Amino acid sequence: MHVLLTEDNTLIASGIAAGLEAQGFSVAHAATAAQANSLLRTARFDLMILDLGLPDEDGLRFLHRLRQRGLKLPVLILTARDAVAERVSGLQAGADDYLVKPFDLRELAARLHALLRRAAGRTTHVIEHGPLTYDPAARAACMAGEPIDLSRREQALLQALLQNPSRVLSAEQLKDAVYGLSDDVESNALNVHIHHLRRKLGNGIVGTVRGLGYRLGPAGHASGPTRDDDS
Repeated sequence: MHVLLTEDNTLIASGIAAGLEAQGFSVAHAATAAQANSLLRTARFDLMILDLGLPDEDGLRFLHRLRQRGLKLPVLILTARDAVAERVSGLQAGADDYLVKPFDLRELAARLHALLRRAAGRTTHVIEHGPLTYDPAARAACMAGEPIDLSRREQALLQALLQNPSRVLSAEQLKDAVYGLSDDVESNALNVHIHHLRRKLGNGIVGTVRGLGYRLGPAGHASGPTRDDDS
């Protein structure tokens, strides 16, 4: 899951990012509304964490602008403003959830998982895809009831595909989901993770759409070789 964290306090931001990355999220940090706006226009995110006390624009005003622009990304407000009126204003401005500082990182992660679940129209954390099940909160994958050992990067790749079952995702979008916005990624790293995912979950689990990217394919060890959609 690729999260945009908009927080002007560098120390708080680094702590949140480290905590979420340890739980399988990839995190991009913006210290201002302008930086967040730029990232939203150039990269794809699954969620946004928004602090209200930004140095260049009030967070509620920024969120209202984003919603007016048509942004449908789930947004969790993270702030020290704990008055009921503030929480109501945040929700009315377009926030999907509201968490007051100080907070427990486990609760933050649980709320993010819940937002993703609601956005996907699921009633449980577990994502089902044929014989494959994946629980993002527990970071556990099973094939026909048997546990499958996936690395953190393989889990991030699988979740990006499972959350977008009908979409073609570009290589850059998948890299963002797996690595965040890091530039320190080897050119063939994504292909290596795709190869490992196919080996563990079936060759067809990641379908190649030539010239465009990748999309979720059928899961199962007997799914046969991967075929380019254009062939």
